[in-house]
Amino acid sequence: MQQQVIRWLKEAGLQHYTDTAALLIVLAAIILISVLTHLILHHALLPQLRRHAEQSRHRWPKAMIHNRLFSRFVWLMQGVLFKLQTELFLHNTEQIYTVLIVVAQVWMMIFALLMFFSLLDILHQLSSESVLAQQMPVRGIIQSLKLIAAILMSIMVISLLLGKSPGVLITGLGAMTAVLMLVFKDPILGLVAGIQLSANNMLKMNDWLEMPKYGADGAVTDISLTTVKVRNWDNTIVTIPTYALISDSFKNWRGMSESGGRRIKRSIHIDTTSIRFLEEQDMQTLKSAHLLSPYLERKTQELSAWNSQLGCDLTSPLNGRRLTNVGTFRVWLENWLKDHPQIHQGMTLMVRQLASGQEGLPIEIYAFTNTTVWKEYENIQSDIFDHVFAVLPAFGLRVHQAPTGNDMRLIGKANP
Repeated sequence: MQQQVIRWLKEAGLQHYTDTAALLIVLAAIILISVLTHLILHHALLPQLRRHAEQSRHRWPKAMIHNRLFSRFVWLMQGVLFKLQTELFLHNTEQIYTVLIVVAQVWMMIFALLMFFSLLDILHQLSSESVLAQQMPVRGIIQSLKLIAAILMSIMVISLLLGKSPGVLITGLGAMTAVLMLVFKDPILGLVAGIQLSANNMLKMNDWLEMPKYGADGAVTDISLTTVKVRNWDNTIVTIPTYALISDSFKNWRGMSESGGRRIKRSIHIDTTSIRFLEEQDMQTLKSAHLLSPYLERKTQELSAWNSQLGCDLTSPLNGRRLTNVGTFRVWLENWLKDHPQIHQGMTLMVRQLASGQEGLPIEIYAFTNTTVWKEYENIQSDIFDHVFAVLPAFGLRVHQAPTGNDMRLIGKANP
């Protein structure tokens, strides 16, 4: 086309600087066509696409618009058009042609990379609510793909600008492996850690993670290439390096959430001076409890048979076997928990006696609620122990409690 313009200029009477003038005219035509194309695409086509996407009932058109896929595709097409114009109009001008072709190719590479980024972002957005996305660190994988694509595209752009083969640059980068490993240490470790977390199903979004070393005790809100974000129950945010989840230990409460039951493991401390044998009057009173009457009848018969077989003097508490108030309390408490509508009956349930110490005799409840919701769990646990504390006097038992200031004042008044 440049030669055609030169002929037109000469026919018009311009004999000097025809080559330069023709080149400027061709460049102006290329620029004019590019500007007109830009105006049509960006001010006519894209607004229509945005309008239709916002009105659509589906998620994917909105995701394509919000992640700028169409916009970057239009810029890529402008680069393709610019390259085609350069090849068509300036193929006889070697220096300008080479420079503009390289510019167009770099342009196309950059926006092709950005389109790939947009496609990955769309995939992430559309899969954010899927089961697969909750089980895998999708964001970390996508960031890894972006990093790899950016590195490869950078090598291709540099090789294009230098006029060298990409293989030559890759060979040269091999000698800089140690430096690259140092620079990209965190992304590489994060990538490996993300793959291990995903392959072993160790962590996923919304898991309850507890990692005291980093002050983390809350729900996982984000798993990226280099970090894992945890929103603690006090609404503070803790950021943990992804590779730390592989090198250090952490507690994942997902198993508890999926099991449908949350453990109660709490003790009530009995004052050992209140522990005694049950008298006949106590037996008659406790038999009125429907959870205890079968046990007391069966145990009374068993002990009577045992003691009669021994033929020992039962007036001494050192002889024979007898029921104790704390043992009967344990049996009643276990039966009461088995009858409780909010205790999971398919999991371990027991009331056990731990080693006594300075704080009395611990009687521990080991059971599971039938819900894992935190507030409901705490309410159930509180209701159980409210009832247990109130029931203790019926067995003649007292809770062990260290003397308070008021107790000391009462002692001082009693012993002036």
